Amino acid sequence: MPRIQVERFTIDHSSIDLNGHVNNQEYVRWMQDIAMAHSDQQGWTTDRYVATKTTWVIRSHFIEYIRPAFAGDEILALTWVAGIETQSSRRKTRFVRARDGKTVVEAETAWVYCDATNGRPTDITYEVREAFPVVSDEAEIKTEIEEIREAMSALG
Repeated sequence: MPRIQVERFTIDHSSIDLNGHVNNQEYVRWMQDIAMAHSDQQGWTTDRYVATKTTWVIRSHFIEYIRPAFAGDEILALTWVAGIETQSSRRKTRFVRARDGKTVVEAETAWVYCDATNGRPTDITYEVREAFPVVSDEAEIKTEIEEIREAMSALG
């Protein structure tokens, strides 16, 4: 089970706004998509949340747009859990341009763990905590990016 979830994709023309770069709302969508993929990889699928009558809701997003990305750019999207409290979790996401390793967007999402029957926050269970190890070392994240870029280079 990956501590850091990595997805690789090429930006499609449908993601481009009137300014000629990726529309900001696309990043929010991609952040949710990769968070869900990471949860699935950790064994917490939608079906498992339904069975346990729990869910995550977003309290807030902070997104820093560092440089633009364009149609045809290959992107590495990485996400990891950066902290877990009693009823909430911080998840970070980074979008990196694959060809040069430059970060285009960094983001942090505050998630709240809730009882799905009433929508109220509830304590994060031991099983959930164990499935999502906290990653706080920037060196681990940078190493992951470099290893992926090296593997891509080797493949040509």
